Amino acid sequence: MRRFSGFLLGAVAATALAAAAHAQDVVVATAGPMTGGDAVFGEQMKRGAEMAIKDINAAGGLLGKKLKLEIGDDQCEPKQALPVANSFVQKKVVFVAGHYCSGVSIPASAVYQENGIMQITPASTNPRLTDEAKAKGWTTVARTCGRDDIQGKIAGKWVAEKYKGKKVAILHDKTPYGQGIADETKKAYNAAGQKEALYDSFQKGDKDFTALISKMKAGNMDVVYVGSYHTEVGLMVKQAREQGFKAQFISEDALVTEEFWKIAGPAGEGLLMTFAPDPTSNPAAKAIVDKFKAGGYTPEGYTLYTYAAFQVYAAAVKAANSWDAKKVAAQIHGKTFDTVLGKLIYDDKGDVSNSNYVWYTWTKDGKYKQL
Repeated sequence: MRRFSGFLLGAVAATALAAAAHAQDVVVATAGPMTGGDAVFGEQMKRGAEMAIKDINAAGGLLGKKLKLEIGDDQCEPKQALPVANSFVQKKVVFVAGHYCSGVSIPASAVYQENGIMQITPASTNPRLTDEAKAKGWTTVARTCGRDDIQGKIAGKWVAEKYKGKKVAILHDKTPYGQGIADETKKAYNAAGQKEALYDSFQKGDKDFTALISKMKAGNMDVVYVGSYHTEVGLMVKQAREQGFKAQFISEDALVTEEFWKIAGPAGEGLLMTFAPDPTSNPAAKAIVDKFKAGGYTPEGYTLYTYAAFQVYAAAVKAANSWDAKKVAAQIHGKTFDTVLGKLIYDDKGDVSNSNYVWYTWTKDGKYKQL
């Protein structure tokens, strides 16, 4: 009996020691659409975060501590922003690489600011995120991606030059991201002296675009710019071709997943879209890309942007020698970081001042290729 009792005490002591060691971990997180129609992007972020944390911990962690990852599923729904953000507060998260959708990142940022949590989004491109933070005196918001006003300026100017005099429709899904990028594209298109023939909208989550396609077909639209996500754009393009509507479709960086092709099928061939120069072909990313591929995963879309968010955060924590979000932010603003995306140069708002966008097309083999 004594032996059993001793064994039991030993087991309890071991468990207590393990719990104590676990308690020394610093909790970080990523959040995005882990389920729902945009789950492919949540998977990209999760993969990027897991690999980054694995590499940081293998190199000794940060300030003598190991990182532990929490995952938040916001389903790209603004109504999930506060529940997910507050769950991170309860779990004592110090850093969030998220969210994916601008409509979630913007409201969540208020919770993070109030609770001293550093936020670096790999994918939310709406200018409001950092512009409003700057106006309010918040410093703990940043990105590794570009902004819609940069992407839209490139898209609008290009469409105006390439399709001068053609009938152009500009559509959006009423979300902060979809409408934001469409409006920035429209602004640049108009500034180049062109006027769209149609400006219209639909709801994110719509499955049937028959009426909208019929409207564009009747109006003899030559070009359709769509600010939305891969599911809606994929369905729209597929239904357009089925209805004999042959206009050139153009979209943006929410289509950087081969899931788009699974939805659109051959109808997606020739669609044009803007995205940053292919991060997987960047020499700075080769070792990490090879590591992902060795594990059977191709790090497309925002995988490396999430990895880079952890690289920026880790470097800033070391420079600040602190976990304090404001001290960490002070080591990001105005600084330059070497990442898997190459050099990221930050301004005083937490935006990447050297971000760039280029053109891609979807090819008949179901891949997107930089022009």
